[in-house]
Amino acid sequence: MQTILTVLHLFLAIGLVGLVLMQHGRGADAGAAFGSGASATVFGARGSTSFLSRATAVLATTFFLTSMALAYFAAQVGEPRGLMEGVELPAEVPAPPSRVEDIPVPPPLGAVPSEAPQVDLGIPVPAAPVDAPVVPADEGGQPRPQ
Repeated sequence: MQTILTVLHLFLAIGLVGLVLMQHGRGADAGAAFGSGASATVFGARGSTSFLSRATAVLATTFFLTSMALAYFAAQVGEPRGLMEGVELPAEVPAPPSRVEDIPVPPPLGAVPSEAPQVDLGIPVPAAPVDAPVVPADEGGQPRPQ
């Protein structure tokens, strides 16, 4: 219903602007500026109202009514739904640690936790020689002769 009123309100606004721009002003004639015409009458020589002024009055009244209806619908909208509404929280939430010593320390990088399963992939890992002498290299990366 609110969408229909909004579209109707938009068309009424466009129509109202168009009708006002199409109307001819009362003192717009060059003769009226110099005193000619029916200046003795209250509404001028054109009469009290024309079709355009009556249509403008009807459109303005309808525009006012749709404005009030849209304001009523805007006032009826409740508070927006929160982000956490409808989210089920667990029954027991663990309490935060009360002391610094109670905070678990993560293992160092590269360490394998003891709870992790050891998987044998069948790939032999060559053992590095422990007793091999370290040969110093020259600037080019080649071993120096001894």
